[in-house]
Amino acid sequence: MTKPNSQSNLTKVSLIPSSCMGMHIRRASRIVTQIYDAALRPVGLVLNQFTLLVAIHLVESTPVTRLAQELFTDQTTLTRNLKVLEKRKLVIMEPGEDRRIRLVSLTPEGRALLAQALPLWEQAQAEVQARFGQQRSQELLSLLSDTLALTDTA
Repeated sequence: MTKPNSQSNLTKVSLIPSSCMGMHIRRASRIVTQIYDAALRPVGLVLNQFTLLVAIHLVESTPVTRLAQELFTDQTTLTRNLKVLEKRKLVIMEPGEDRRIRLVSLTPEGRALLAQALPLWEQAQAEVQARFGQQRSQELLSLLSDTLALTDTA
């Protein structure tokens, strides 16, 4: 048996597609990701993998836990994604001084592929920026950076 109030609450559902920030951000993310994935396809990468290679390059030989924090992802998902890159010999995961900690770093092959992928990423970046225009691209980046403040409340 449904409460009379719960049925009237369902009328609010029709407002969600036009007003839900999460739904719009997720949809936009998928659309933009498809552009980058298509650009990176010639070197056998998708945006998620490219992002991992960039992050590892920037913080060379870092604990997996720290990398997960930097990328705002859980360690299990990150480890699964790293294993794909490790299988391709693009990254190496080794025990740290504390054997419980795994350090991840790029292999020479990983650095070479990152260098090869960079111009493809630049093409995708230019395409996305051209669609928005320079000013709106900067505004969008600023708004997206502001979402980092939400991590304090999540």
